[in-house]
Amino acid sequence: MPEHTTNHPDAPAPELAVTLDMPGKVTDFLRAAELDPAERAALDQGVTVRRGQGYTLRVPAVHSIHRQLLSHRQPLGTSSAIPTQRKARREYANRVNALETAER
Repeated sequence: MPEHTTNHPDAPAPELAVTLDMPGKVTDFLRAAELDPAERAALDQGVTVRRGQGYTLRVPAVHSIHRQLLSHRQPLGTSSAIPTQRKARREYANRVNALETAER
């Protein structure tokens, strides 16, 4: 479909979807939160992988959606959250940040 491509040299390249593993505790928190339709769709497209007693959700989304999901999880990083929730948030944040540095 060449008619749908852009020939402008300064046009930004389209973002590609990247699959990141999201800890189950983070997923449970986000499913209860109010999300944008794009964020909700990304969670719905995720594939559940059982991990011992818990699970991980493999979420395919563009980097900007992962960044938005990370911003919704700020309450999990506070001192009122239990340690496992803080650890789960930190793990996902590290994965999103590693993706950001790999793009540079």
